[in-house]
Amino acid sequence: MKPAPDFLTHPHDPRDPSPWLALYLDQSTPLDDTVKAAWLKDSSSRSRQFVLPFVRPLARTLIVLIQIVKLLLPKRWAASRALHCLLAESMKRFVSPEANWLVLRHFTLGAQILEFIARNSPIPVETSPITPVALDELKDELFLKHDLNLFNFVIRLNQALRDHGRQLETVSEPDFSMITEPAVRLEAMADKALNFMDLQTAIECFTPIYQLFLTDNDFWRAANSLQLDETIGIYAATILGAPQHLILLNNKHPLVPMSTLRAGYRLVLHGLSTEMLHALLMRMKAAQAGAPLPKG
Repeated sequence: MKPAPDFLTHPHDPRDPSPWLALYLDQSTPLDDTVKAAWLKDSSSRSRQFVLPFVRPLARTLIVLIQIVKLLLPKRWAASRALHCLLAESMKRFVSPEANWLVLRHFTLGAQILEFIARNSPIPVETSPITPVALDELKDELFLKHDLNLFNFVIRLNQALRDHGRQLETVSEPDFSMITEPAVRLEAMADKALNFMDLQTAIECFTPIYQLFLTDNDFWRAANSLQLDETIGIYAATILGAPQHLILLNNKHPLVPMSTLRAGYRLVLHGLSTEMLHALLMRMKAAQAGAPLPKG
């Protein structure tokens, strides 16, 4: 059992209130308590406070320099499998257990959300779920496949709707059967002396490496897949008849591509948006079944 975050074990001091405790107790946004505790523990770490401010400008400088270097490389040069082996091994050795848990959860949550949209679409749509439970599974090029799945799903869904002259519409009794808690467990994540790096710092470090080992098309697509948060959110809100939940999204307009320099920061927003949408679907599933709502 992982120890509780400091902000949950220290008594509340009205003269010096913890901002992390305030964020944890706040219930204005849907997020499971266990996920929120892990997220805030990772966000309040010394790594994020003292390492991230130095890493972020260096990483963004590297993105510019690598872009120049890649002008000299063959256009289709890539080493995706080597990249994923490097990322998986680095995550096992240096990234915090909370960050690794959130990353692995993200694949399953994303797969379930796409399946929710597909099942509740008026036209059947194929999905390709990715549900890893261990970091070694990432070596099968899962980061790249995750991005490809998202774009392919949007294309298949909208092509099918166009071909049949249909649109997504509100479903009175949505099918929530695919929405479940991921099998991956926080207690299973590596927690050794060097597992100190928080999620945001790790993403900033890995983004230039991701760029170097992939083609420009793959890296650009990965960076701009983040703007599809708005698209997926609109699909889900349409099915649920709940447009007010779109206020939780802030990864910018999908038709306006953004610079890849901010990809690391926006990837964190993408992960949080996915967690909140999944938590919302879990709550609606519980309400439909008449079960107690999940905590958070």
